[in-house]
Amino acid sequence: MWVFRPKFFEMIRTYNKQKFMADLMAGIIVGIVALPLAIAFGIASGVSPQQGLITAIVAGFICSFLGGSSVQIGGPTGAFIVIVYGIIQNYGIQGLMIATLMAGIMLIVMGFCRLGTVIKFIPFPVVVGFTSGIAVTIFTTQINDLLGLGLTDLPGAFAGKWAMYFQNIMKINLWEALIGIFSIVIIFFSGKLFKKIPGALVAIVLMTAIAFGVESYGLVDIVTIGDRFTISGVLPQENLFNTFSQGFNLSIDDLVKLLSPAFTIALLGAIESLLSATVADGVTGDKHRSNTELIGQGVANVISPILGGIPATGAIARTMTNINNGGRTPVAGIIHAVVLLLILLFLVPLTAYIPMACLAGVLVVVSYNMSEWRTFRSLLKNPKSDMAVLLVTFFLTVFFDLTVAIEIGLLLALVLLLKRLSETSKISIFHEDEDVEINYSENNDPQANGLLHLPEGVEVYEIDGPFFFGIASKFDESTKILGKKPKVRIIRMRKVPFIDSSGIHNLENLLRLAEVEGIRIILSGVNQQVYNALKKAGVVSKLGEKYVCSHISIAMTKANEFISK
Repeated sequence: MWVFRPKFFEMIRTYNKQKFMADLMAGIIVGIVALPLAIAFGIASGVSPQQGLITAIVAGFICSFLGGSSVQIGGPTGAFIVIVYGIIQNYGIQGLMIATLMAGIMLIVMGFCRLGTVIKFIPFPVVVGFTSGIAVTIFTTQINDLLGLGLTDLPGAFAGKWAMYFQNIMKINLWEALIGIFSIVIIFFSGKLFKKIPGALVAIVLMTAIAFGVESYGLVDIVTIGDRFTISGVLPQENLFNTFSQGFNLSIDDLVKLLSPAFTIALLGAIESLLSATVADGVTGDKHRSNTELIGQGVANVISPILGGIPATGAIARTMTNINNGGRTPVAGIIHAVVLLLILLFLVPLTAYIPMACLAGVLVVVSYNMSEWRTFRSLLKNPKSDMAVLLVTFFLTVFFDLTVAIEIGLLLALVLLLKRLSETSKISIFHEDEDVEINYSENNDPQANGLLHLPEGVEVYEIDGPFFFGIASKFDESTKILGKKPKVRIIRMRKVPFIDSSGIHNLENLLRLAEVEGIRIILSGVNQQVYNALKKAGVVSKLGEKYVCSHISIAMTKANEFISK
């Protein structure tokens, strides 16, 4: 089966006028919803609003045209703000474009390597931890504009920003603070009044009109987008075409260092897009193609920096807006991109009048929605291991770096998982003159039932659980317990679903030691997967084929034959 099968080409075969009209309405509404978010995410990331719009157009089109979901809407998202801003601070806009390009290639490779399903297994506490951490960080970065403090050269660190805010709290611009706060209030409550019109758009239109009126009467000077950025309907100057034509300033060492943030962008993009697609499936009853989705997202992130855009992924809020307004095919996402393109070409100069405090209010609401504070609070009631992963990932995201947070969060989750697995795996030892339970079959053998009495000189070591490096040392310690040496040691593996290289190495050491001590090793109840691994490693040939038995009864027969020699 092909890995890359975009939904667009499948659904277009049965496309009709009725579907188009539904997609047209949904696409227009989603385009309007995406406008303020694209501008706000662009500015918050440290680039121009124009670049945010370009990203929404490029990703919106490519993710729908080449993606694996019928209703996914791609574009810039709040999750990328922190990582994008950090890359620009350390490597400049060139570094961001190269990192985005690298991330796109990584996503394409992930898709073709069929890693779409693997991404879904990233622990939930890790996802919530860094998502909540990003939300807190976004909120922190918006306080300056929200309150009109007018501060420049803010520290990059979380604590440093808040320290400067408190030191300059008396510099609050009352008009800008009111615009920011009223923007938040409008967004929260407009949904009850206007079902189809996004609250962010209502807030921007009203606050822009108020700000324009206030400035016209000369009452106060309010900082707007136009005061900080020059906006036009052409491609941004900061794109890969200009980068390579005007000179490339990054060294090989810089490119190597960019691999880490590029991987973070790719991983974050993969997680967010597949989570969004999964949520959408639950609403529409459709089933997305995860590997195709990764490839589509990868292509979008390769093309985006070439045209001057930033990283993009599937946006769950815009995707749900698409679904709620009747969008059911990728055509809705393409129409949303066309709507944004028309706005960029003909209406973008009007965005210069939008107050920065209003955009800060929009992003404060975005950060609130991202925080998942109810989920965060409920996870604190879970087992201590989950709580530890959640809090470590959260605090590392807030106080250090998103890249570090994801890496350490995943590592900690993996260590705790292995600890749990090793705790569930048990080793039981049965000595001579004891009974071994065989009250259910091994390998569907109907004769394997009841109790089996161990004769003199026979010991049974039963492993219950995966035989991997987490339990290999425990098994090694068990076999070295001092006492009378048996003539035959049966290793019962009926409950071992798999074995790794550490387990195989452990068995090889056991065979060498047993040969020196004159002890016969017999394996019992080995399933096909474990058998194949042992045979490939040469353990079966060293042990002897006849001493790898399908169940304990046969193993005991072999043991008696050996003892009677």
